[in-house]
Amino acid sequence: MKRSMFLLAGCIMALSLPGCGRKEPMTLPASAPIPVHAWWSIPAAHTSAERYAELAEAGFTSSMTPFPNAEAVQQGLDAAQTAGVKIFITCPELESDPEGTVKRFMSHPALGGYHITDEPNAKRFPELAEWVKKIQAVDSSKPCYINLFPNYANAEQLGNPTYQAHVDDFIAQVPVKMLSFDHYPVTFDGLRPEYYENLGIVSAASAASGRPFWAFALAVAHDPYPVPTPAELRLQVYSNLAYGAQGIQYFTYWTPTGTIWNFHQAPIDSTGARTEVYDRVKEVNAEIQMIAGVFMGSKLVSVGHTGAELPRGTKVFEPFPPFSKVETPGGGAVVSRLEKDGATFLVVVNRDYNAAMNLNVTLDGGARVGRVGKDGAVIMEKGDWIQTQVGPGDAAIFMTAE
Repeated sequence: MKRSMFLLAGCIMALSLPGCGRKEPMTLPASAPIPVHAWWSIPAAHTSAERYAELAEAGFTSSMTPFPNAEAVQQGLDAAQTAGVKIFITCPELESDPEGTVKRFMSHPALGGYHITDEPNAKRFPELAEWVKKIQAVDSSKPCYINLFPNYANAEQLGNPTYQAHVDDFIAQVPVKMLSFDHYPVTFDGLRPEYYENLGIVSAASAASGRPFWAFALAVAHDPYPVPTPAELRLQVYSNLAYGAQGIQYFTYWTPTGTIWNFHQAPIDSTGARTEVYDRVKEVNAEIQMIAGVFMGSKLVSVGHTGAELPRGTKVFEPFPPFSKVETPGGGAVVSRLEKDGATFLVVVNRDYNAAMNLNVTLDGGARVGRVGKDGAVIMEKGDWIQTQVGPGDAAIFMTAE
């Protein structure tokens, strides 16, 4: 009797002590914040500490706006520093005197990098390579930024016969440390059919070259794109992250004027007033930072899709332990496998930004599985079958750990 009581007491003690048979709850790996970049940001004429504080309040970590000269760059950097925002600088002097301009600004705490150009034709790659080399010879610690066309650009725009050749050609010639491309998938006619093919090409090129990539979400309405809803923003942001993006960019933050595109209702309108899109972007940015540990520094192991019709250039999702089956009855999803620091993540993104999606996940019982909440908490799942709904354009994330 005494022996039985001793053993029972020992078991109770073992369950109450760390490392004595008790399984600790899973938590997300540590992570730096996800870079969130404001493209076409605060105009030089509106430079102020208050404006950069407003940018930071919306969840942006970096900014790009064309400055008319180096003095305006100095003012922008000083204002951005007060808000903890970095600037990817661009001005005429960065091209006419790259070495001198870099020497002037390279030690500024608010300098994030050097914005070189947007959507270059391949004929410019040799020239751009020389420009990047001149900058990196002076400052190799910060990235040079060049943004590539989307895959719906034609061969004449690209200067290459195919999009794959264009990306390969750029990587072979231009020694930037990161890749960037734009693609705006949500139109008045629905989701562009080539969106996920574009993500797949850049994601694969990123992995093969060892260069992280940043991808866009569209935040300004213009022909033929509607005012973005929260679901449309989530679809773009979570799809980018599911494909391994290491930074999110928004085109645009401030509404451009004087163009033929009928730009309207970016987060900040052309008069400097906030629009409803400001709050939508702010909400999504805060959301992804809470779960940055899922995405930042993670390795994309595989990505596939579910649904009756797969998007162009994609393949069927292939299950992996302990996720023996992922089903989306009546819907379709991006499903990716990410790994980081001994943790494995299953990321499921609803491709429909108009309706919720049913999700059934069957487990093989081989590991503990937790669901990652939008607050970053990991809630342990019980049983061998998970049934839930994923909101329009939203993501469900599951985690296993060693």
